[in-house]
Amino acid sequence: MTEFDPIKHRMVAAQRWFEDFVLGERFVIPSRTQTSAVFAAFQTASGDTHPIHYDVEYCRARGMPDLLAHGFQTLVHTAPGAGLFPYLVEESLIGFLEQSSKFLKPVYAGDTIYPALEVIELAPGRSTGVVTLRSTVHNQRRELVLEGMQKFLVRRRPA
Repeated sequence: MTEFDPIKHRMVAAQRWFEDFVLGERFVIPSRTQTSAVFAAFQTASGDTHPIHYDVEYCRARGMPDLLAHGFQTLVHTAPGAGLFPYLVEESLIGFLEQSSKFLKPVYAGDTIYPALEVIELAPGRSTGVVTLRSTVHNQRRELVLEGMQKFLVRRRPA
């Protein structure tokens, strides 16, 4: 019988360092349907109480088919922690440096969104490097609803 080692108890097999990332590499984040529970959880976490996000009759009176998701409600699904990325860089990640996003189309209650991250730039330094990821969210109609960028400072492989 093999002895248990908590260091080897990992979601992914191998630790990644800056040198291990490849331009064009994609990290898919699980899809999520924007249910009333997701809307309620976001309202609780954000404190946002505008009726456009929580009152369906208010939305319908303004020509929308359902509740309109807050932009940050959509953005939060691109958090690397929602996928495997943080497990890949448990030992090498130094920090989250920057984030930007564009909200391109509305997301409504009932929509299913498909977030993903893609390596678009690798900027090496002496002992670290910056990994830049393009973040995207598509809906069930294959429309791009959010596009953005995230930068992470990652250690290079130890000598």
